[in-house]
Amino acid sequence: MIYAAMSLAVAAVPASASASASASVPASTPPSAAAQPRADVVVIDCFSKPQVRPEKYLIACGDGNSGLTELKWRDWGRGVARGSGLNVVNDCKPNCAAGKFHSYPVEVAFERPAPWPKNPEQRRYTHLRLVFTDGRPAHLAEDVTYKLWP
Repeated sequence: MIYAAMSLAVAAVPASASASASASVPASTPPSAAAQPRADVVVIDCFSKPQVRPEKYLIACGDGNSGLTELKWRDWGRGVARGSGLNVVNDCKPNCAAGKFHSYPVEVAFERPAPWPKNPEQRRYTHLRLVFTDGRPAHLAEDVTYKLWP
């Protein structure tokens, strides 16, 4: 399985087990904005930042040899985000350092939203589907799906 984004380790900080009575918050105080679920489903980039309707998206976080550019979104929904753009891919001939980048038109879909482990109140897409519409890299099928890192 191909992973399309790099996961960054985050140290867990234990929550305080109790609060003093003098620090009590009245029951009528609304929850903080951080506790509110976000309405938009996001896609997580290589720097572990949530994005909505990005204009570009790096697929190969480790080496930068594949990414999406010129993204135009038709729909950014709670179940799927659909758009189009270019998949810019290094041919790695004779090797990746000396290779050339080529652009291929693609239909793009971010799919299968689920809670983001880093922030369970936020839903993020877990899969990226590309359908090549006019040519494609020799090593890829016309329709390819990548599982995205959490």
